[in-house]
Amino acid sequence: MPTSVKVILNTYGGLLKRQEKIDLVERALQAAELDYQLSLTQHVGHALELARQAALESWPIVVAAGGDGTLNEVLNGLMQADPGTQRSTLGIIPLGTCNDLADALSLPHDITAACRRLVEGQTRIIDIGLVNGRYFGNNSAVGLEPLVTIAQNEMRRFGSMRYMLAAVKTILSPQSWSMRLAWDHGVYEGSVALVSVGNNARTGGSFYMTPKARLDDGLLDFAYAFGMSSLQMLRLLPQTFSGKHINHPLVAYQQTTKLSITATPSTPIQADGELFENDAVEINYQILPNKLRVIV
Repeated sequence: MPTSVKVILNTYGGLLKRQEKIDLVERALQAAELDYQLSLTQHVGHALELARQAALESWPIVVAAGGDGTLNEVLNGLMQADPGTQRSTLGIIPLGTCNDLADALSLPHDITAACRRLVEGQTRIIDIGLVNGRYFGNNSAVGLEPLVTIAQNEMRRFGSMRYMLAAVKTILSPQSWSMRLAWDHGVYEGSVALVSVGNNARTGGSFYMTPKARLDDGLLDFAYAFGMSSLQMLRLLPQTFSGKHINHPLVAYQQTTKLSITATPSTPIQADGELFENDAVEINYQILPNKLRVIV
């Protein structure tokens, strides 16, 4: 049983009100008989700051209590504290709409059960990705996919369905880029609608954009679409629920340890569903194998 854990709780977003979320998490932590200290986020980026400080203070376990965005901030805070050696083990209490990485790690959605996993302390080492200085555990993308992120962030209703609605809305307002992609064993230059880069198979709760991706294979998977009309993309969208879209002749699928992209015009970048650059021209990805220790 861990002696003490630092829990970083995102009290914003989701279906529960702020105090309801605090009470729910505290009851679960107490039921699991954990010795914990709870820190509440106050603004975007605060979870990153709290996690970095917790790692510098040598907390043995730092827990992200929230959705994929909270998890990404905590992950970045832990890595920034010491990029060479992970000081603190990452714990997860899934409270988000999608919980893509938590699901890939087979973590329970029940909050009390998730807290019991923290007590059991079983760990797994996984890879993480890095793009333009931002770490990600699950997925990153340029082109249309981060535009979907922007659109769904503007929707405050519909639950998990808002990702689908945002995807349709974005596809109906088509945009394409001229890109040069260079990876371990290839180069592509031409028109590109999106590039989706995965350390895990699923993103957005339903979309298997990189269906062959595995958390510990030492590779980044990426899919890119080119030369598609809006109608073709709409027809292709349902196939992303199973990963069959990668068989389409206008979709390419690759695996690599690094990927560099030059985009014209500039493109936003998302990492684990969090937009962190709005106008990127040069984008550089790499995989960091066996980098993250997480409680499962």
